[in-house]
Amino acid sequence: MAARARQLADATLTIRPANEASWEDLQKVLSATAPANCQCQRYKMRPKECLVSFPAEERADRLRVQTDPGCADAEATTGLVAYLDDEPVGWCAVEPRTAYDSLVRGGRVAWTGRSEDRTDDSVWAVTCFVTRAGFRRRGIGGALTRAAVEHARAHGARAVEGYPLTTRNAVADELHVGTESMFAAAGFAEVSRPSPRRVVMRVDL
Repeated sequence: MAARARQLADATLTIRPANEASWEDLQKVLSATAPANCQCQRYKMRPKECLVSFPAEERADRLRVQTDPGCADAEATTGLVAYLDDEPVGWCAVEPRTAYDSLVRGGRVAWTGRSEDRTDDSVWAVTCFVTRAGFRRRGIGGALTRAAVEHARAHGARAVEGYPLTTRNAVADELHVGTESMFAAAGFAEVSRPSPRRVVMRVDL
């Protein structure tokens, strides 16, 4: 952890709400990874929609609206973008849990063994991370996790939760949820362990 902190100290890391980043910068982060196809819509699918059959162009259009400075929820926005010096290097999706329609409707990982009020919009969720190749293992994901908590706190959240992996040994399309150790370092504690590979973690504000 100390080594990662030193690496970040060598450059200026800033984290901005997505509505303060350009569309080009956001796509630069997402373009080389699985979320480029998802456009962070996996947990926002509406009833009867399926990610694999949903046009990629429409996913991108939705994300553009969700991150546009003029959108109705611009103050809360749908995520954060990390910059190292002036280079966009990371993304984190964070907003009220109720914004993630498919997570609220289903989401076995999120709800197994819990009697949580799914309509409580004071609980926020961190659902996705991306760090560009060439900038990984430098603590950017951890910095985004901490920033997500502060962003949620500033917008009135009473709690923030995430659904990370318990191991780093995972296929690429799983890594977007983050790791247990990353959330623990940001002050999150375990709520439930719905499977050997996934854990629900939460921080109360």
